[in-house]
Amino acid sequence: MLNYFKKNPVITIIIGFQLFRFILLPFMGLMPQDAYYQFYGENLSFCYFDHPGMIGYFLRFFTTILGKSVFVIKLTDFIITTATLLSFYKLASLFLSKKKLESAMLIIISTFFISILSYNSTPDVPLLLFWTLSILLLYKAIFEEKRAHWIYAGVTIGLAFNSKYTAILLPLGLFAFLLFSKKYRKLIISPWLWLSLTVALIISFPVWWWNYQNEFASFMFQSSERTSDISKLTFSSRTFFGAIGHQLLLLLPLLFGIFIFFSFKYIKRFLLKFKLPSNKILFLLAFFIPTFFGFLSLAPIYWVKLNWLMPSYITGIIIASLFMSKRLIKYQLIFSMFLHLLIAIQVIFYVFPVKSDDTWVGWEELALEIEKLQEKHPATFVFSNDKYKTTAALNFFMNDRIYAQNIIGLPALHFDYLNDDLSKLNGLSAFYVDSDKRFKNENKQGKMSCPQLPKYFEKYTELEPIIISYNGRKVRKFWVYLCENYNANP
Repeated sequence: MLNYFKKNPVITIIIGFQLFRFILLPFMGLMPQDAYYQFYGENLSFCYFDHPGMIGYFLRFFTTILGKSVFVIKLTDFIITTATLLSFYKLASLFLSKKKLESAMLIIISTFFISILSYNSTPDVPLLLFWTLSILLLYKAIFEEKRAHWIYAGVTIGLAFNSKYTAILLPLGLFAFLLFSKKYRKLIISPWLWLSLTVALIISFPVWWWNYQNEFASFMFQSSERTSDISKLTFSSRTFFGAIGHQLLLLLPLLFGIFIFFSFKYIKRFLLKFKLPSNKILFLLAFFIPTFFGFLSLAPIYWVKLNWLMPSYITGIIIASLFMSKRLIKYQLIFSMFLHLLIAIQVIFYVFPVKSDDTWVGWEELALEIEKLQEKHPATFVFSNDKYKTTAALNFFMNDRIYAQNIIGLPALHFDYLNDDLSKLNGLSAFYVDSDKRFKNENKQGKMSCPQLPKYFEKYTELEPIIISYNGRKVRKFWVYLCENYNANP
């Protein structure tokens, strides 16, 4: 066995990265996103207010079989992302020689975005799997003329849409390729293409049906609010450099630079010489450029989230492998190993406390402290006012139902769509929990930062804050208020 790994260094590196990620899984605590999408799975629905539900369905499946635990949630993400890597290998093998295929695998396995997908439950985890499978099946349908694969591609495109709305860029990329390709342009009128899109629509029908029943709330949330912000056209260096910084982290600087290099090369050739690349490269570019540069172009005026560009990486890395020399890949691997070592140290020892609720530390300890307070004050419920994070995390670790800011009349994402009869809580007392993200001292808040409380409760009293320690250091702080005599309809 050792001789095999010595003779196959590429396989050794790939397995080494994945083994490293797997070994780190038990050290990863619960992230608020993990808890929120697990909450999806515990409250099954055709769709949810802020996203389709595929990640929730996967989490429900694995936790039903293996039990509900933080490790099982992380294992779910790891398994799905490993399936994405296997699908990527199959896709890349259709375009690359054996040596370049090895290069592509080394590049993708070294990226930090694969680590994020392996550790953190988000809709992007299943999206990347079905995105990759869709492009693979579309290749076989177009280039190998396997008609049945149009149907299979329709299924995976539909499943990708059921994962995240970004999947709408799959048919956009397909039509972009067909329009620019002289050889395959005729497929635009092919009944197989339209049958494929019909199948995708049928598979995604539950999402459309839920939106129809709920005044298209999910579609509106993902489109109108962001469109309104983008339309302001206010330049911001913070959002621009923030987006660039995120991409440098996810891809690592060398790969990001190669992305920019080959994009400029192909675009310049087209604009100046009206020359298109080969159909296979054009096919890959069609699923890269609209997504990568489409979102990146918004960065000067809008906060582009770090995961929005991830689908473009799949075909982008295949193209990048054609341009990256062995030396560049070696530098990529060395830098990646160094970065992953730093991340491992941070995960295990929590060297630098995260000044945000987007952290894996403190949630279970908070739940234990809240349960102690409830023992002193029976018949109380618990709620928070930070969209979903504290509510979702406490819901995961506590047996009681934890409520969100809909308790005080504020919009609360999918918590608004659980058909809760809040009037049943009338007259009860509650604990209001609020995270001190910056945590500069152990003092009480002093001044209530939630102006809605007096409207819904007769009286509220600030208690001693909950301080969470990790490895002997105080790292998180939560303000707690005891609120008395709730009135759901003041």
